[in-house]
Amino acid sequence: MLRINETIAIPLSEIAISQIRSSGPGGQNVNKVANGVHLRFNINASSLPESCKRRLLARSDRRISSDGTIVIKAQSFRSTEKNREDALQRLQMLIGAALRREKKRVPTSPGKAARQKRLAGKLHRGRQKTLRRKIGTEE
Repeated sequence: MLRINETIAIPLSEIAISQIRSSGPGGQNVNKVANGVHLRFNINASSLPESCKRRLLARSDRRISSDGTIVIKAQSFRSTEKNREDALQRLQMLIGAALRREKKRVPTSPGKAARQKRLAGKLHRGRQKTLRRKIGTEE
């Protein structure tokens, strides 16, 4: 089971993990050992709640294909097991981020002191620029 939070967990049978040849570190083994990991997770066929599925599919993430499959490629480490853990952790973080609700922004306007400070700054900059002019040029 891959735990997302206290209430949601994904059975490992829903996650397809295959080994690939990685282009990352590995020394001489890089050409002969498949230590990279390709993780595939079908959102539509999963046991996730419908609200979570909708949020995941609505995200604009390049790891989510148009047919609703999350594809994660992990090849940062030399061992297959570490790459597998990395891929599962990245899937967990992606789903966890989709579960969090963004706070609704409450539009505010600047206060009186902020407006006065802004106008005082504009006045100061304008005076500085007039002092840079040549003497005797009256407009």
